[in-house]
Amino acid sequence: MNYISTRGDRSPKHFCDILLEGLAPDGGLYLPEFYPQVDAATLARWRDVYHQQGYAELAFEILSLYIDDIPAADLRALCAKTYTAEVFGTGEIVPLRHLENGIWLEALSNGPTLAFKDMAMQLLGNLFEYELARRGEELNILGATSGDTGSAAEYAMRGKRGVRVFMTSPQGRMSPFQQAQMFSLMDDNIFNIAVDGVFDDCQDMVKAVSNDLDFKRRYKIGTVNSINWARLLAQVVYYFAGYFQATETNTEKVSFAVPSGNFGNVCAGHVARLMGLPVAKLVVATNENDVLDEFFKTGVYRVRASADTHETSSPSMDISKASNFERFIFDLLGRDGARVKALFDDALARDGQFDLSQHPAFNDCRMRYGFVSGTSTHANRLATIKDTFERHAMMIDPHTADAVKVAREQVQAGVPMIVLETALPIKFADTIVEATGHEPDRPAKFLGIEALPKRVLAMSADAAAIKDLIAKTCV
Repeated sequence: MNYISTRGDRSPKHFCDILLEGLAPDGGLYLPEFYPQVDAATLARWRDVYHQQGYAELAFEILSLYIDDIPAADLRALCAKTYTAEVFGTGEIVPLRHLENGIWLEALSNGPTLAFKDMAMQLLGNLFEYELARRGEELNILGATSGDTGSAAEYAMRGKRGVRVFMTSPQGRMSPFQQAQMFSLMDDNIFNIAVDGVFDDCQDMVKAVSNDLDFKRRYKIGTVNSINWARLLAQVVYYFAGYFQATETNTEKVSFAVPSGNFGNVCAGHVARLMGLPVAKLVVATNENDVLDEFFKTGVYRVRASADTHETSSPSMDISKASNFERFIFDLLGRDGARVKALFDDALARDGQFDLSQHPAFNDCRMRYGFVSGTSTHANRLATIKDTFERHAMMIDPHTADAVKVAREQVQAGVPMIVLETALPIKFADTIVEATGHEPDRPAKFLGIEALPKRVLAMSADAAAIKDLIAKTCV
């Protein structure tokens, strides 16, 4: 399997090359040359694999279609090392819980940092350590987080040989619990940087450094954001696992409702659907930062400036430039890299938007690819959290609440609607208390975390400053 850039560079790369590289040299994102097709016999076999051998073996089956430069025995061992009951709290790894009227919750937040990002990041940490040891190299990971990516990455990479993590986050825009998870880590290979700005400023810094090819090569810069294909690939697995739990036969269809900011999580569902997973709808749920909802309803992709990016009670979705959206547009436009480059390199830089409403492919968003969307507000979140708690004795976090609200608008009779859980409620305790009047449960290992000493560096939104920090640290 070879990988190509969404912006036209078709120089073939193998998986382990793009694992360590992040962005393509032309500024694009990597995708496989084609999506392997899963026929009925394979889907039936995978159903048996999941139910009889477990999540780790299903992960190996799916990943091995895309990774041919790691020996099969090693890849299987990496999956088995990653997806354990000890790490994820249950042998099911991603158990499905019925909520109401055909709506289910897929629990993705039982990992070390209580967020769905652990599902991919734990594997990524093991893949990095494996490949760096094989090459005898080191890697400096530069990332941006709006809340959960940072802690998931840091907990996955802490103590890993040959890896340093430089994680940027928007100053004051994460919950106290999220900040404490990251900033209380004192590991020598972890560096937290609080940026004066919003998540999109952090993401722009990461892209600016990655696009400086000389600096990137000299300091071995890699990424853990979902612009890294390996992370998105790992997320494909839980779509299949959710499907196998919600259905009894492979003739049935399901839909997925996904809280969406950077489009990585739902993009993994897009990949699963194109592989052949029987998906009726991919429901994109946004908060007040409704860039994606606006596109799917109007065909206009209009990014917002930092000043126009709302600070909300589902902060991990406070994003106005959805990096992974480029991958979907690449597929939507028939994998025309030159066209994608013109949209994302030129039109967005010049006009801050592009308009596909009159393009013949726009209708394919729903008809061919199954995308629909909706949005949710703070009042909607509170009402959904309160209702779910009172009627079902179940607490959900604000991001999951956004998805439940939109899922209720899109559910179809006879088609299970699987909501992808985003995080455990304790990460957003203030909003949960506001909605329900009750404190969410806190795992014992996180008792008193907000009071721990913190190590974090404040910085302006300046790519040169982060480069200087990396260069000084790596002397």
